[in-house]
Amino acid sequence: MAEQKPLIMVVDDDALNLDAVLILLKPTYEVVAVHSGAEALARACKQPQPDLILMDVMMPGMDGYEVCTRLKEDASTRTIPVIFLTAMDEAEEESKGLEAGGVDYILKPTSRAVLLSRLQLHLDLLDQNRALEHLVQQRTAELERSRQALRSATQSLAAQQVSPGVYWLQIPEANLRILCGCPGEVVKHLIRKGFINPSEKNGVAYETGPNAILLSDVLIQNRGFANLSEFPILQMLYRQGMIIPNHPNNTGVKPLLMGSASQVRAQLDYIHRGNYGLLSKEEIMACGVDEENAEIMMRIKLKFAFGKISTPEAFLDTLSIEERPVEIRDGVTVQRQGFNRFRFAYRDSFTDIDLNLPTNISYEPAYPLGHHRLSLHYFAVRHIGEGDGWDMDRPSMGSVMVFQGKVYLIDANPTVLHGLAAVGIDISEVEGVFQTHAHDDHFAGLPALIQTDRRLKYFSTPLVRSSVTKKFAALMSLDEATFGQFFDINDLTFDTWNDCDGLEVKPVYSPHPVENNMFVFRALDGEGYKTYAHWADLSSFKVLDGMVGEGEKDVPKAFMEQIKENYLQQVDLKKLDVGGGMIHGETEDFAYDASSRMILAHTSRRLSIREMSIGSERSFGSTDVLIPGHQDYLRQRAFHALRGLFPDVPGQQLSMLANGQQVSYNPGTLIHRLQEQSGHVDLILSGTIAFLDADAHIHNHLAMGSIIWGGDLAEELPGSGGTYRAVTYCNALVIPTRLFKAFLMNNQLLEHMRGVFHRVWFLRKSWLFGEQTTLSNLATIARTLQPLELGAGSTLTSSATPTLWLVKTGKMLILDEHGDVLESVGSTGVFGEASFLGGDGVNWRYRADEAVSLYRLEMPDLMNIPVLHWKMREIHERRLRLYGAVSKIPAIAD
Repeated sequence: MAEQKPLIMVVDDDALNLDAVLILLKPTYEVVAVHSGAEALARACKQPQPDLILMDVMMPGMDGYEVCTRLKEDASTRTIPVIFLTAMDEAEEESKGLEAGGVDYILKPTSRAVLLSRLQLHLDLLDQNRALEHLVQQRTAELERSRQALRSATQSLAAQQVSPGVYWLQIPEANLRILCGCPGEVVKHLIRKGFINPSEKNGVAYETGPNAILLSDVLIQNRGFANLSEFPILQMLYRQGMIIPNHPNNTGVKPLLMGSASQVRAQLDYIHRGNYGLLSKEEIMACGVDEENAEIMMRIKLKFAFGKISTPEAFLDTLSIEERPVEIRDGVTVQRQGFNRFRFAYRDSFTDIDLNLPTNISYEPAYPLGHHRLSLHYFAVRHIGEGDGWDMDRPSMGSVMVFQGKVYLIDANPTVLHGLAAVGIDISEVEGVFQTHAHDDHFAGLPALIQTDRRLKYFSTPLVRSSVTKKFAALMSLDEATFGQFFDINDLTFDTWNDCDGLEVKPVYSPHPVENNMFVFRALDGEGYKTYAHWADLSSFKVLDGMVGEGEKDVPKAFMEQIKENYLQQVDLKKLDVGGGMIHGETEDFAYDASSRMILAHTSRRLSIREMSIGSERSFGSTDVLIPGHQDYLRQRAFHALRGLFPDVPGQQLSMLANGQQVSYNPGTLIHRLQEQSGHVDLILSGTIAFLDADAHIHNHLAMGSIIWGGDLAEELPGSGGTYRAVTYCNALVIPTRLFKAFLMNNQLLEHMRGVFHRVWFLRKSWLFGEQTTLSNLATIARTLQPLELGAGSTLTSSATPTLWLVKTGKMLILDEHGDVLESVGSTGVFGEASFLGGDGVNWRYRADEAVSLYRLEMPDLMNIPVLHWKMREIHERRLRLYGAVSKIPAIAD
């Protein structure tokens, strides 16, 4: 016998609306339609009674609220769930519906998926409640009240996934809306999924959204950053209105940050620096700014801060989560269930949240970017961000600049790695980054740029660099000195043409809540200089003029006039922040700018007709070429990469290899299959290529300059035991296998390469060394490895010098000071990383669980390879957290 479908009664006086809903519901449910409130009351009492009522609000004679109220007053109908489906989007209307007894309030128009999901949720709850009623029908009235409370709590504790690693948990009775996990641009996911919506209360427009955040136990998961709470907090404070004076949502309840004590503290420090940057005139002067200008800059900062720099504790509440339940508010508790796993409970119900990302699953961008081919020019700008931190369809403002075939970033938005991949650029191709300021929509991708095996050049003024460094150190819980270990710092001078690898760059100061410098770039061709101005995070002329005055807290008029003159300087290409408001630029200020081309960016709204007549727009991946290139920049890369691999080989021999054919691979192309006889070797010149080994669960990305060889070189060189796949558009130099063998033999390299590449192949399969480490660096590390054999039960003692151990075969056990086993480390795993990180207080010991083959690595320069440095910190922090040790890793001395 077929299972009986739930019966839903649809109430709407509009025949067209009624028909549309019936079409959506009939494939899944039995449906009865009525056209008025009076008809609904009559039909609800008849058998079979509806399992759920879906009702419009605005109806003649009797509106939906009155119908619902009467249904709840009648004992025979009060248990039927009522859901309002209406176009009335005012917040007080939703409140009326819930007060009348409705269980949900859905706005028109809605999608079929959303409607069916909400209906099924309440029908499931109805089934649960009916089962409970059957069990307790003979019980007392007190038990009946407990049943109602349980039903309410069960309904409240339903968690919904927003995206991988991010969940939404809402408990209406406690006025709690918890965002569980907050990676970069999570606000855009919340907007897209409908958890943030425009609303209105008492005539005041605002947004809905979370009022609490659950932080991950670790900052980074699967190459993505898990705790970037700046923008969610800003959304709560300003777009929801929780901090705005006289706002209906400013009730005295503060946004809440909760998680481990260490991550909460790190987020508070990072938010503090994100709000204000440098905190005093003394900090500004320490960057080389004279006292007069430092005083003016501090006055500007205080104007933006409404006269006072407040600590985050003034506008945020915090909660440290431990193993025992702790109360959040109004009876809702949370406790730690394990590493990155939490249990929320309310009354007699609970729900579990697991913030651990599965292997090979990453935090997702909120928008698709597609794939685009990269063309290398002499001087060009590739656009990879035209939106702002609230634009759910586009990345935040940023650009890729190509000069003489080299790739530079201007700012690093939270999804910068996705943006680079979409335009066919691997992180290993990036030469450096120019930084404008430290707000998250321009800064939060900066830590991701560590994921390469060389320090990227970092270009900015000391003023901005100091602000960025302090925020970077706070986010990562590192000493400020560590910033210079991850990046090659190149300080620039304000209002002066600085030589940056042959490209001339002039930073220009711009007023902003945090330290900010805009950039003008120029390069020379036969017609003279070509110029590009990147104007990120301007201030409108109205805001600038409002700061001017003669008081002790005001800004001199001449200073602001110079700022406006700088804004309007004529260039060939100018990219503008026109986001508006108190801390962004206004299009109208540039109505008479004489620049040849102006691009309007940094906004989440559509441009007005007036704005369209002033400036242009650019789509993601589009390019503005200032000086065309007529050189083969990829072949130059090939020669440079070969020189790095074979430094002692004569140049003419390298030119012989570099003369090979160049090929392009589309995203998703299998370049080499397992053990495939390809007849050639590939040298990666651009794009991202993945090395895959399904049996060993390996999925690593190879850096530019890496060599791929197939099964036809298996006898000469190891390394054919995997599959290589193009992740993005890629370019490679194809070298015939016969020519490559002859090259190795003629230069007496074959035997040496054979010995080294056995170890290179081992390193490439490891988590620590296989990701974004170039072949030349892998070869250097491989030559340093010292083999060691241990019998079962053998132990290792601490070395006087920093030593990393790699397990080739067998298993090693990590033991605490009592001899208890903390972890088993298998093949390609590592231990001993604490010795590189100053972890003298960690009393771990190491014992062979069986016969073990190890590699010993004593290489002081290892910490100068950023991706290895960071991964060693990551694995050590995770171990400290798992084993309950206190994490405080000092910076490594230069």
